[in-house]
Amino acid sequence: MIAPATIVRRAAPVLACIGLLTAWQLASLGLKNDSFPTALEAVRAIPDILGDKESLINILASLRRMAIGFGIAVLVSIPLGLLMGRSRAVASFFNPLLMVIYPVPKAALMPIIMLWLGVGEATKILVIFLGVSLPVIYHSFEGAKAVEEKMLWSGAAMGLSPWQRLVRIVLPAALPEILTGCRTGLVLALITMITSEMIARQSGAGNILFNALDMGQYDTVYAMIIIVGAMGICLDAIFERVRAGLVRWSEPQFDMPLSFS
Repeated sequence: MIAPATIVRRAAPVLACIGLLTAWQLASLGLKNDSFPTALEAVRAIPDILGDKESLINILASLRRMAIGFGIAVLVSIPLGLLMGRSRAVASFFNPLLMVIYPVPKAALMPIIMLWLGVGEATKILVIFLGVSLPVIYHSFEGAKAVEEKMLWSGAAMGLSPWQRLVRIVLPAALPEILTGCRTGLVLALITMITSEMIARQSGAGNILFNALDMGQYDTVYAMIIIVGAMGICLDAIFERVRAGLVRWSEPQFDMPLSFS
């Protein structure tokens, strides 16, 4: 038998969404603004979007860009963050560069990147890469820095080379922190993906959203916002299940429920 507390915990995200949609419906009915459709109108527009072949192709193109940008960022950022965490020379070299890039909104870099690479796939993927890489580098750096020295000394005493110690000791010990950075990066990948597609408008979910706004199809605009939000929830839930399986040994007693996982 499932405990009542477990039922409440699992139902909490659903209840929160229902409450948000209810508040939205009441606010829209009260304001009576053409640019602010009711929640029911927006929800009714979702099947029309998902049932349209061209819209589905655009959404899948967005997910493909997001996956490529996120994957490249993870492959580059984790080794770099680990090296920065274990080498002062590497950290001293890269830290000023990262501190210059980090505060700059990635959307502000779009015009420059478009001048270099045009408005094609490479531009959007590069923006996603930049948005994802910084949190992954930071969390990898913090995870590597927190590894106890005695573990590294033990590895050296067993004859492990510096690279072997990095892979066999530092990487596993820092994995919980690394995956926290990847989870943050996944959300940022979704945000930068939509932003880049709204600026360099050729295809994608952001292009659907902005085209609907141009044509005054406000129910479609809000429906796309709901779809993007649902994509974020699903991706986060999948990633959280993978993360929990990889680092179950380090799970805390309580974690904030950020998704339906």
